Amino acid sequence: MSDAFETLAEHACFDGVQGFYRHRSQACAGPMRFGVFVPEAARKRPSPTLFMLAGLTCTEETFAIKAGAQRVAAELGLVLVTPDTSPREPALPGDRDAWDLGQGAGFYVDATEAPWCEHYRMFSWVTEELPALLAARFPVDPSRFGVSGHSMGGHGALVAALRRPDVFRSCSAFAPIAAAAECPWGHKALGSYLGADRSAWAAWDASALMRLQPFPGEILIDQGSADRFLAEQLQPERLEDAAAASGQRLRLRRHAGFDHGYFFIQTFVADHLEHHARQLG
Repeated sequence: MSDAFETLAEHACFDGVQGFYRHRSQACAGPMRFGVFVPEAARKRPSPTLFMLAGLTCTEETFAIKAGAQRVAAELGLVLVTPDTSPREPALPGDRDAWDLGQGAGFYVDATEAPWCEHYRMFSWVTEELPALLAARFPVDPSRFGVSGHSMGGHGALVAALRRPDVFRSCSAFAPIAAAAECPWGHKALGSYLGADRSAWAAWDASALMRLQPFPGEILIDQGSADRFLAEQLQPERLEDAAAASGQRLRLRRHAGFDHGYFFIQTFVADHLEHHARQLG
């Protein structure tokens, strides 16, 4: 990668352009990739922008290719941003040994433990560096950023919104990991990235954060009842309890027959884009 910013590909898509890009990230100390869909309406004025954070094993292409969101985003005038889910370079010891840790599994935290801490600073990249880069190079309105995500990305979206409501004005999630400090995926990831002291994990647990301080806007969550990860890994009831304790406005919808995959996301993605469009104005 010779330049600080590189266009990897751009494709005409509905009434807009779906692009994929790479830049040298200071937060992650290496190259990071992301996608941006820019509807034609956004070329005329800075536009509301939705970050879509993907789940375990995914890349910056997954949501852009599988969710079918660009048509609705073009109609609503929403820019869509799809960050990668972890650093890919340089290779770290053990970063490809498991599908739920390391590459494709950054969990949107700022790691504090070796060997992860130099590069796995996903929270800083998604909430600080990437928004600044987008504002400099794309027709986005930094005062109208929203964040959504799926599974691990749903966890990331909730944590990003709850910790940085100054950056993100709207929030939603599909089948999020509701309490990362209380499930096996979270135990593995947070224990590896943050260390064995569980008191440090609460700052990256959506339910724990929501219990302390609600997000200013209503949060929309969709969850399928046939999701095989529902009871052990996702635990949406913890978010309901936290919302009741803090007064968070939470719309958690359960859908019979839907599983954890992208057919579920395709079915309800328009509702989420409309939710963000209303809140971002």
